[in-house]
Amino acid sequence: MRTIFTLDKPKVKLARQIEATKSTINKYLKRERAKKLPEGVDFWDFSCKFGDTKDEASFCHLKDVYKLIDAAEAKEQITFYVEIIAVEGYRNKK
Repeated sequence: MRTIFTLDKPKVKLARQIEATKSTINKYLKRERAKKLPEGVDFWDFSCKFGDTKDEASFCHLKDVYKLIDAAEAKEQITFYVEIIAVEGYRNKK
């Protein structure tokens, strides 16, 4: 998922648009986690980036994406870029 979210709908409150954005991200995560794992892979991990634009995006942890969206809402930011890519994850076995 590589998306620039635009929150410029005048008839919809900003809070509802933020909620819809988070819902879209949750749907993507659920869909990716439901995919069959390749042989030898333990789980799906996610590589995430967040920023004002694609060029300014920096890496972040998946759990921080929602906090960064809330921060963008607090700044009343109109657009932001979110990139979430599913990657193969391996557990550290002892």
